[in-house]
Amino acid sequence: MTSLSVNINKLATIRNARGGNNPDLVYWAKKIQGLGAQGITIHPRPDERHIRKQDVYDLKPHVTTEFNIEGYPNSEFIKLIQEIKPDQCTLVPDPPEVLTSNAGWNLETQVEILKTVLPQLTPHTRVSVFVEPETTNLETAEKLKSMGVLRAEIYTEEFAKHPQNQEVLSRYRKCADNLLEAGLELNAGHDLDLTNLGKLIDLIPEIKEVSIGHALICDSLEMGMSKTVASYLSVLNP
Repeated sequence: MTSLSVNINKLATIRNARGGNNPDLVYWAKKIQGLGAQGITIHPRPDERHIRKQDVYDLKPHVTTEFNIEGYPNSEFIKLIQEIKPDQCTLVPDPPEVLTSNAGWNLETQVEILKTVLPQLTPHTRVSVFVEPETTNLETAEKLKSMGVLRAEIYTEEFAKHPQNQEVLSRYRKCADNLLEAGLELNAGHDLDLTNLGKLIDLIPEIKEVSIGHALICDSLEMGMSKTVASYLSVLNP
């Protein structure tokens, strides 16, 4: 079974555009969970352009499924994770100025950063690391496992753009095999939607969880949130 964690950053973006508390993130987190989603994902950034620090504290008592907090592991983020102790923390390599996460960790050149921060996080939560398929070989996957990482989230932008390209499919399957052989569980995310999600799960059925935000929120404008969540769940577990 592959779980659906809904990223609600875009709802926060809409709220912040007008001020006030509409849409109410706590209401929608509870609603989305009630519709069957198995998790809620948020990605607070230093400029608070969508999720605010206070949102993290407000959501904590109401996320009764899996609470997944994504972010770059600077000192403020590490402190937040240590206080909130979410079910999962997903580390991404994006600096503050980027619009959205646009790469996974290069496990050949950035492993020293992870080696420094992971001991501050692994006692408090299950850590997942956003990884680049091209640089995730068996050796780098084993390094992650040795540092206390339990899951790896495969960065799926290239797959989402080329879901029929056999070379791309082979690269993603090889990445998954390396991670699994190292003893890591698999997550996946970025640019996944109803047109490519099923192909990914067919290719890598071992994926435990996908995190989807932008496409899902856009689909809900057309179909409504209830039908949208149901559609994603039916693709994941037909």
